[in-house]
Amino acid sequence: MNKEIALTPEGQTRLEEELVYLETVRRREVGERIKEAKEFGDISENSEYDDAKNEQAWVESRIAEINQILAHATVIETPKRKDKVTLGSKVELRDVSDGEVHRYQVVGSASAEPTHDRISNESPVGQAIMGAKKGDIVSVSTPRGSVIEYEVVRITN
Repeated sequence: MNKEIALTPEGQTRLEEELVYLETVRRREVGERIKEAKEFGDISENSEYDDAKNEQAWVESRIAEINQILAHATVIETPKRKDKVTLGSKVELRDVSDGEVHRYQVVGSASAEPTHDRISNESPVGQAIMGAKKGDIVSVSTPRGSVIEYEVVRITN
């Protein structure tokens, strides 16, 4: 992971909080699970031990991943300008074909949470709207090959 990662201040805070939680709480909990599983006897056929070790591996890899992200992150402040879409912008898009309105915040890939309307600037929609202004029509190519057109209705920060 050598590429620069863009984070909003909120995204940085969330990652830092997750890192503290993993390092202080989850490590200890997993360590206790491993200790308890060892007490059951032979670990070669102990599914509790295997599960705990797998969880430990996940926790440690997530800690390493977050440390890597934070080491290479550039924190992008909330944009001062509201006339074009930039990292951190909140946008309202209207689907030209059916009029459906979508609201997103454009964030770096490490902070993206599509289920919470936080899309990456590297996603197809994110790429299409970066730099767009209110009233612009942008085209988004979908993975299936179709094209969706959105009108940028509003940009806020």
